[in-house]
Amino acid sequence: MPKTLPTQQHLTLHDLFVTRRHTFINAAARILGCRSHAEDVVHDAYIKLSTASMAPSIQSQSSYLLRVVRNLAIDLYRRQALEKRYSGSEEEGLYIAAPGASPETSHESRETLEMLSSALAQMPERTRYAFEMYKLHGRTQNDIAKELGVSPTLVNFMVRDALLHCRQSLKRMESKAR
Repeated sequence: MPKTLPTQQHLTLHDLFVTRRHTFINAAARILGCRSHAEDVVHDAYIKLSTASMAPSIQSQSSYLLRVVRNLAIDLYRRQALEKRYSGSEEEGLYIAAPGASPETSHESRETLEMLSSALAQMPERTRYAFEMYKLHGRTQNDIAKELGVSPTLVNFMVRDALLHCRQSLKRMESKAR
């Protein structure tokens, strides 16, 4: 692919990224908590904007670039949080029942599921519904809030309370087993 000469607008973009690089990295690092990931985000923002067919034609390009960096950092943070939610430690993986697992492991898994089912049944119906829709069916808290006619904040608290209740039930079960 032949290289094209940078336009005057891309030179300005390059100059802004060079002069404001530390500001952009610091902004992304505050969101991500990792300077290395922040540098990657700033680099991605530069690549994204330099290859765009239209460079920003707004008065404060620096503010626009900072907004792009912040948005990319927030996207990365959310992606990492989602990955973290669905991945666990290696130690947690040892307790997952594999096909052909021992009868004891299958029995323990069944007991755990029955206990969690019982814990869910003890909760108020609306709390249980919000928890199941969010954790099991992947619905957003905003959608659940609209459906229940409550605020997304209340849905967040209901999910949190249900999760705490399930964890406490698991701890009680583990302490009885010892």
